[in-house]
Amino acid sequence: MVKLRSMVNNADKIGGTSTSGTDRRITWVGHFIRKFKLDEFSQLWNVVKGDMSLVGPRPQVAFDASFYTEEENKLFDVRPGITDLSSIVFADEGDILKDAEDADLKYNQVIRPWKSRLGLFYVKHHSLMIDIQLIVLTIFGIVSREYALRGVKKILKDLGADETLVRIAERKEELKPYAPPGSNEIVESLVVDDPESSA
Repeated sequence: MVKLRSMVNNADKIGGTSTSGTDRRITWVGHFIRKFKLDEFSQLWNVVKGDMSLVGPRPQVAFDASFYTEEENKLFDVRPGITDLSSIVFADEGDILKDAEDADLKYNQVIRPWKSRLGLFYVKHHSLMIDIQLIVLTIFGIVSREYALRGVKKILKDLGADETLVRIAERKEELKPYAPPGSNEIVESLVVDDPESSA
């Protein structure tokens, strides 16, 4: 995936995969790039190449995807996209993770459960009309986040989404830890089990 670099060199070796708005790895130019979503425009090259779609579940780095449940793996049934429902709902991801002691853990506790549910909802209901609506809402979201969130709410309600998902997508309440789709347990740790260590 082609992206404009908004962080220092070797940022992945200095910190985790999730980035808060106050992350020291973001360069001063990077803050500008992220604020206006300029790093997303370069992904149009991936769309032209056929690696991505304009609309589809946002791709995850391999480390994050390694924690997916069997249910979440259904996100791979469609081509990843530049924007989707969760891109609008969690456009303020950096602010949500701001000042978190462990941004990766907080991401997996309060954003991933709903980001994945929104992605799975898209996988089940995607159509050309929904894609057009999401592209328009993404553009309008730069000017009016409130308008974009109202549009997402309408899409979800019109397609019969679960009331809890609709309520979370409105973003009027504080996000609390929740289990990801396909699991009954809230993520408490991101330690990867090493099969050789128990041998």
